[in-house]
Amino acid sequence: MRQLILDLLPESSPTLDNFVAGGNVETLALLTEWLAGTRTDTSFCLWGEAGSGCSHLLQASGFAYVDAAVDPALKNAPTTEQLAVDHVENLNETGQIALFNHFNRLKMASGMLLTAAAQPPAHLKLREDLRTRLGSGLICRLQPLSDAEKAEALATQARERALKLTPEIIDYLMRHAPRDMRTLSAIVVALDQYTLEQKRAVTLPLLRELLDTETTS
Repeated sequence: MRQLILDLLPESSPTLDNFVAGGNVETLALLTEWLAGTRTDTSFCLWGEAGSGCSHLLQASGFAYVDAAVDPALKNAPTTEQLAVDHVENLNETGQIALFNHFNRLKMASGMLLTAAAQPPAHLKLREDLRTRLGSGLICRLQPLSDAEKAEALATQARERALKLTPEIIDYLMRHAPRDMRTLSAIVVALDQYTLEQKRAVTLPLLRELLDTETTS
């Protein structure tokens, strides 16, 4: 994507409302209940493959967020009553001890620990005592969206903006743009803005212009 679309992309922080649930409706409902404090479990672990939305939900939780892929020792994890730790499979020995201590502290204080990983706690290569702690709470898998679910979500978002996206345009967008829903949704917003600025209807040439891709013969 060229600078034009980067300039048009809106700042869209992850929220529970802009998470496209797809086949994860029940998981989202359970997480929402837990975040509201209606359940007594200390921890909630989300797991799933890259792009399934775990990081989105952790950042949308409103908890203090720490990414173990960036901070494997959890040096920047604050002492708070609501903590979210992403990519726990990347924790080093120091980070595993730190998370174990955070779990115990939060349990004693009736706090909440939200974690995410590529696999369920029982399959993670972590200290046994930490695996046991993480496995004692709620555990849910996030299923990645299918292409059909992504296409339907984009069509719905476009309709809400009175923007007509034909199946051909949606197919082109999904083949030539980053495939994560957050970026695809942001491009729909940018496309809406661009059509207004250019005073042109949405067509493949206009979309190609926005994405700065070459027209194939």
